[in-house]
Amino acid sequence: MKIAIASSDGKNVNLHFGKANSIYIYDFDGENTNYVEHRTVDIIPNEQHQWSKVLNTILDCDVVISLQAGFKPRFGIENAGLKNIEDEGSIEDVLKRYIDHYNFMKN
Repeated sequence: MKIAIASSDGKNVNLHFGKANSIYIYDFDGENTNYVEHRTVDIIPNEQHQWSKVLNTILDCDVVISLQAGFKPRFGIENAGLKNIEDEGSIEDVLKRYIDHYNFMKN
């Protein structure tokens, strides 16, 4: 499963989905998570409604984790077949929380 994380610094989940100009991609193979790549999105400062640019950048992913997503972006994410997670903290902690929850629900 590919997990997209909205982060400005590669260390913390700290970007709103619609303004995420920096996305870090991780792969979860059922046991381990591994960093795959960093993607950038051409977000224009102070312009609204750019969430579709972000979504188009992560369409090959299964899950997106961001600080927050608005109503329309949430609908777009879910309509594209991705799972939307809102969380904050270090990427390491957020990934652990998501994976723990995923494994708990799977079993």
